[in-house]
Amino acid sequence: MRKALPVSRIEWPDARRIISSRYPPVDLFEDIADPRDWELLAAAEARTNPRVNESLGRLDLVPPDRRISGAGASYVMAPFVHVSPEWAGRFHDGTFGTYYAAKTFETAVAETAFHKGVFFRSTDEAPGWIAQMREMVGAIDNEFHDLRGKKAFADCLHPDSYVASQELARSLRAAGSSGLVYPSVRDAGGECVGAFWPDVVGLPVQGRHLGYHFDGKRVDLVRDEGSGDVWRLV
Repeated sequence: MRKALPVSRIEWPDARRIISSRYPPVDLFEDIADPRDWELLAAAEARTNPRVNESLGRLDLVPPDRRISGAGASYVMAPFVHVSPEWAGRFHDGTFGTYYAAKTFETAVAETAFHKGVFFRSTDEAPGWIAQMREMVGAIDNEFHDLRGKKAFADCLHPDSYVASQELARSLRAAGSSGLVYPSVRDAGGECVGAFWPDVVGLPVQGRHLGYHFDGKRVDLVRDEGSGDVWRLV
């Protein structure tokens, strides 16, 4: 039997999250309206805009008292309300969402470049600059269950299988956990957080715009679209 995971305080003033530039922003989450009224506002809006429900996603997956609003809230709420088993990940199975962020920019790039490469290979994409991304920078200051250095939970960090990690996430989330801090699987020495609720992370601001280059097998180059700087991934 595994021992219970310890809880650690994570204080990262500028955690990094990298998302697709096409990630759907939802203006409702930016509004100052009380999050408890979102369903009513959405219902009213849907009468004149039939696509609003698709844009808003599954509001019912986030209890009213755990919702957030204000500048940047769309980027935090989105992974919790736009869920599908087809988009399952290490610590979410598609029936609930998780907000992932890394301690450093380098780790965030390594994680997202790996997954973009897997996706592009599966869809037989031609080589080229085919992914426009944006960096989000926000503080994380909360307590998370800590997987760092826990050999008994090594199966939750398997490079290809998410079976054990999703099972762990389901049990911790059901027990009231805020999420997990864990060693990056794609960047040796890097650290990541997987938050189970939007109210346990800070509101992010937009950082750099990035371009990802696919060489036919993997994302091999990353370009800062503002400065033009290009980094080769090894």
